[in-house]
Amino acid sequence: MARNTPARTTVIRGSGMYVPPQVVTNEMLGRIMDTTDEWIVPRTGISERRFVAPGIGSAELGALAAEAALADAGLTASDIDFIVFATMTPDHYFPGNGGLLGTRLGMKNTHALDIRMQCAGFLSGLQTADAFIRSGTYDRILLVGAEVHSGLMPWPEDVWDVMLGRTDAACDPFWFERATGMRDRAILFGDGAGAMVLGPMETDDPKAGIIYTSAHADGNGAMDLYLKIFEIAKLPYVNYDAKNREQNQIMYPRMDGKRVFLNAVRGMVMSTQTALAKTGMTWDDITWFVPHQANLRINEKVAEVAKIPPEKVLNTIEFYGNTTAATVPLTIDHWRAAGKLKKGDRILSSVFGSGFTWGAAIFTL
Repeated sequence: MARNTPARTTVIRGSGMYVPPQVVTNEMLGRIMDTTDEWIVPRTGISERRFVAPGIGSAELGALAAEAALADAGLTASDIDFIVFATMTPDHYFPGNGGLLGTRLGMKNTHALDIRMQCAGFLSGLQTADAFIRSGTYDRILLVGAEVHSGLMPWPEDVWDVMLGRTDAACDPFWFERATGMRDRAILFGDGAGAMVLGPMETDDPKAGIIYTSAHADGNGAMDLYLKIFEIAKLPYVNYDAKNREQNQIMYPRMDGKRVFLNAVRGMVMSTQTALAKTGMTWDDITWFVPHQANLRINEKVAEVAKIPPEKVLNTIEFYGNTTAATVPLTIDHWRAAGKLKKGDRILSSVFGSGFTWGAAIFTL
């Protein structure tokens, strides 16, 4: 990895995160579906997650995380040349969240790109931003991952009132059964956002900044984890009866949990091992392993199979659930705030998501 002359390298100038204040515990979910903390934790490692208030979208969460990242970098929105926004829960089918984020930050002419790679979205965005900066196309890029998964659970307001304890009434039996039917997905996801500000640096150090990125996709696994609400063959999209079980299945995420688990472990292990092999690094060169936060059991299995020192693994899924495109930057900033992860630490991150999509990156914070 020796570098003889200085080269334009991408470095992380700042990072930030935002999660909504509303904590939703496993006990609260048990008020609207047949589940308990004792059922959820052994299967997922999740104890709680955050949900937004009605009417708040992922562009707003992304803007709040972006403001924190800009402050950390000592920059303002006017310093940014390009926005990369990764999300699978955009505010609208179109236009994309990147332009909406720019407007929220007061930008009028900044170009923006939306990334739709689900749980691998932030890493795909990192690879894209790195290529743009190394090529000299842009100098300062705002990379954001943000999700509002609670919007994928379109239960009536009175169901939310029961869950949040705003009423002593029991959940309506129909909606209790409906929520229980999607329990394996509803317990996993939370709302949140993470952001990074990236920029160039001339250096002859091959281990500075973004060292390695690799991203992949295989559509053979597409129907193992999907949401069909905008399936082009089903028109009109919104003409459905909310109480017709068969008719409205496209409204809810679908998942083959066993296949997703097996492919996630395989993809994350292989991409992790490849990243080390191609950079010539070992775990002695890596400060922290930050995996995508889909399921704690997946991350534990990845660490076991890939022989990752357990003391180097950072997780936040127990606090925030799966925030999809936000998990990697959110986890990094969570542990930075806790004083565990510091500037100059070298991170190996591995991700896997719907599509199937997967990959890994090595970078110095």
